[in-house]
Amino acid sequence: MRSEEIIIALNKIFEELFEIDPALLKPEALFVEDLGMDSLDAVDLIVAIEKEFGVRVNEEDARAIRTLGDIYTAVEKRFETSAD
Repeated sequence: MRSEEIIIALNKIFEELFEIDPALLKPEALFVEDLGMDSLDAVDLIVAIEKEFGVRVNEEDARAIRTLGDIYTAVEKRFETSAD
């Protein structure tokens, strides 16, 4: 899956599941400060990603996520790892 496709699919999750304004969905957006997400939202996000993409987001990657760009990178990394 290409980076652009991953970004589009992830943004759709944020828009539909969390009702976040598409204008806020920028790589530098911070989950808590900019998007208003909390720890329960983070769990819901990981579950949604695993369902949408059929990849597992490991705990280490999940803990390192602070921005939208971080989640884009984490999902891309999972695809690279699964392709090996």
